[in-house]
Amino acid sequence: MQEISVEELKQRVDAGEKLNVIDVREPDEYAEFNIGAKLIPLGNIMSMQIDELDELKNEELIVHCRSGKRSMQACMVLEQIGFTNTKNVTGGVMAWQEKFGNATL
Repeated sequence: MQEISVEELKQRVDAGEKLNVIDVREPDEYAEFNIGAKLIPLGNIMSMQIDELDELKNEELIVHCRSGKRSMQACMVLEQIGFTNTKNVTGGVMAWQEKFGNATL
C-alpha cells in the first residue's frame, strides 16, 4: 500500500486522469458529504463482498474514508486478497474538506 495526499489526488483529478477511487465509509457518512467516489463500506470489504472490484485487481485503486484509518485497513485487506496497487488517501475526507471545501471529483 502506498499513500496519496488529497493535494495529489486533486491534481490528478484536475488533470483529467481516469481514477478508480472508492469510499469505505458508511452510507450515512457518504450521504452527508462525498467527493464522488464509489461507495463500498469497509464492512463489505472485510466480508469480501467486493465483486464489483474484481476487474481492478491490477489497476491503481485509491481508497479513502473520513480520516485515513479505515481506508488503511481496507488497503491491507485488499492487498491480502491479491490487489496489487492500492493507495490510501492520507487524512481522508477531513483533509479534503479542510483543503478544498465541498469540491468533488
